[in-house]
Amino acid sequence: MLTRYIEEAMKQAVYEKLEDGTYWGEIPNCPGTNAHAKSLSACQEELREVVEEWIVQNLHDGVPLPVIAEIDLNRHELHATSSY
Repeated sequence: MLTRYIEEAMKQAVYEKLEDGTYWGEIPNCPGTNAHAKSLSACQEELREVVEEWIVQNLHDGVPLPVIAEIDLNRHELHATSSY
């Protein structure tokens, strides 16, 4: 599920070639995820690592993650029902 979430998030990435020939990439739906590298492939690789760390940090901190491609990684409270 986590791998699929990352893959789907990466499909939403947008990249821009900067004037100096380097690349900037971000995933708008995932605030704070961005990367900068000399080549597009290096930028994509860096962005994937950033997204992985972003997911782990947000889950640890209890920050809600966006639902991507119907994948919801957020913790949901389970309410036990009494059968008494």
